[in-house]
Amino acid sequence: MTELKEILVNQLNGILDKRIETANRDIQLAIESRDNETKSTAGDKYETGRAMVQFELEKNKVQLNKAIQLKNQLLQIDLHKKFKKAVFGSIVKTAQDNYFISIGLGKINVRNDSYIAISLASPIGMILNNKKEGDFFSFQDKKIRITEIL
Repeated sequence: MTELKEILVNQLNGILDKRIETANRDIQLAIESRDNETKSTAGDKYETGRAMVQFELEKNKVQLNKAIQLKNQLLQIDLHKKFKKAVFGSIVKTAQDNYFISIGLGKINVRNDSYIAISLASPIGMILNNKKEGDFFSFQDKKIRITEIL
């Protein structure tokens, strides 16, 4: 169980590291583009171009901060804790899908199994919250049984 959670967290961290790297690169490119912008004779065109570059810069900063926040959330997961309920940090197995309640980054494959990384704020996360092994829940017109919680 600990090993599985560790693999899941490591894969999620890898995804976030790539996002952080991309955001940092895009921020640097936007700064260079903004700083290299030379004022043309058409002042409005210059200001519009500069505003667009500034907008891209701010968008990339938001993406960077979001990825850093998600990484910080992952640090809160106790890899050694066994859960009896579906809560943050737990793995919920069902006959249909396996869920890792952590951060919402989608499907992760580990050793021939798929796990969907979800947050408690997601629709399925809200439904699963505090459910126990053996409980049933309905999602997308399907009645699903929780077979195991790790």
